[in-house]
Amino acid sequence: MLRLGGSLALPVNFVSGSNTNSALSTQHLTLSLTSHTKGKSNRHGERTRLLKINDIPIEDTFAEAFPMTAMRLIVTAETRRWADVAGQVVTGYASSVIGCDVEAGVERTLNEEETIDGRPGISVLFFGFSRDALQKAAVNRVGQCILTCPTTACYNGLPIVKGKTIKIGGNLRFFGDGNQFSKKLESRRFWRIPVMDGEFTCEDVFGTVKGVGGGNFLILAASQAKGLAAAESAVTAIRKIPGVIMPFPGGIAASGSKAGSRYTFSIASTNHPFCPSLRKKLGEACQLPPGVQSVMEIIINGTDLPTISQATQAAIAAALPTPGLIRISAGNYGGRLGKSFVYLRPERQ
Repeated sequence: MLRLGGSLALPVNFVSGSNTNSALSTQHLTLSLTSHTKGKSNRHGERTRLLKINDIPIEDTFAEAFPMTAMRLIVTAETRRWADVAGQVVTGYASSVIGCDVEAGVERTLNEEETIDGRPGISVLFFGFSRDALQKAAVNRVGQCILTCPTTACYNGLPIVKGKTIKIGGNLRFFGDGNQFSKKLESRRFWRIPVMDGEFTCEDVFGTVKGVGGGNFLILAASQAKGLAAAESAVTAIRKIPGVIMPFPGGIAASGSKAGSRYTFSIASTNHPFCPSLRKKLGEACQLPPGVQSVMEIIINGTDLPTISQATQAAIAAALPTPGLIRISAGNYGGRLGKSFVYLRPERQ
């Protein structure tokens, strides 16, 4: 085990949760399979089948996820407060690569026994469409948001695979203006950069993995307040599972989008078949069942597809008891957006 400052290292194979049992299997739930009310077809012209759990219909559909390059940062600080501040700022403006340089979120908090330097910390996941894009974004974010944050340090949280690394400390070291120096422990190099509050330590290179982005499901509810309550319960459940993040504010997307737009300059636009205010205008094209007045979307990125599926099932199970929940659905576009499918019904996965 690598030691830095006399403390036990975080294992670099810390990737995803070991509990692969679906949360649905641990609850006493009433199941039934029915046809879509009124015999309507879904957006692909297929007859929709509904699994009912505790009388809440769950559509027999899937989310379209897509490959992304992922990295994990372990950020530590002298106190829990400053570790949390670093996590908040480094993951800001990182909801969607539609308009942001990365998709990012805090994966989990770490106690002193779980970090390489024996201090409180956080685990952060970054996702980008390429390793080059991810490196540019990560260097900028670590440099502007972690290097500048009092008492912090930044370490790699994934295994190093030749040809699949990005250089963070090795780029930020130049901020030391020639006064920086490095220390190598086992096979890992750490740069120590003098700063006005003391010294900033950052690992030289960080590992990457081929992750998955865009896992999602939709919470259809009788009101905005009830939809938000169900979504908050789902987010709480997901936060317990390592290997995934929810990059949108508080883990919830209130303005879910679809791929494409009638405007040629836009690659995404409002998911209009699921907008309650457009029900009358859309008529049969509306995808909302009667009574739905609000739709909340949970978007999940993860280190692998099974972990996203696990998180999806845990989240659905947590949301189901919420009063006013009408249906669970998902966003997919006939395979045009992504080739990794996250099914809402666990037996389909």
